[in-house]
Amino acid sequence: MKLTFIGNGNMAQALIKGLVKHYEIEVLGRNEKSLKALQASLPNISTKILSNNEDITGKHIILCVKPYSLPDLGPKLIGEAETLYSVLAGTSLESLNAHIKAKQTVRAMPNLGAAHLKSMTTLTGDERLKESALNIFNQIGKSLWLDSENELDIATGLAGSGPAYLALIAEALADGAVKQGIKRPDAKVLVQGLFEGFAPLLAGENPADIKDGVMSPGGTTAAGYAALEKGNVRSAMMDAIADAYSKAKELKAKN
Repeated sequence: MKLTFIGNGNMAQALIKGLVKHYEIEVLGRNEKSLKALQASLPNISTKILSNNEDITGKHIILCVKPYSLPDLGPKLIGEAETLYSVLAGTSLESLNAHIKAKQTVRAMPNLGAAHLKSMTTLTGDERLKESALNIFNQIGKSLWLDSENELDIATGLAGSGPAYLALIAEALADGAVKQGIKRPDAKVLVQGLFEGFAPLLAGENPADIKDGVMSPGGTTAAGYAALEKGNVRSAMMDAIADAYSKAKELKAKN
């Protein structure tokens, strides 16, 4: 099966690296220099400058452009795609179908873990594409089909934006260790090991049970946890999801 990427930014490149072993990949973009660099790093793909009359008839499109560029992109695409998978945040199925003709359309929200085959991708759209969409995005990690666009917009603030939140936590933990006297390279190794070991824990246990299992009465974890609660970390994380969801709805209203 051949997948045609429109766009070759960070998310597109992450997806391509995860999918290139399983699919024939074609990449259409506007910047010749960046396309050549991508081709050099992944010789098995093909690249092409997007023309002003690009025929997408029968193609399986993965759309990876900035949401604001959709109105300009649409008139450049002629014909009707077989399928359209869009990773544009806050861009509704209605808006996608108004700008790009496709027999079936799905919205997808992967994250940058795709480059390491560890993306958590949420999907919604044409139910006829559900199995195909899950098969494609399961190649780059885990995927979850949601029942509505509203749920996908909420999930965007969690799974889509989540790597940025976790990066902030990782950086803060390392900074805390350095502040107390650990060397920066050692703090980095400790944080990496912490995150690597936490994933399988989370796969098998409830977060509250993990916390209770670590927190001994009057111990070091209890002291540190109290500091996090004092700093309203839990509330701030919940607010991050709410604000990201609001932004997704705002973008959808504009698009």
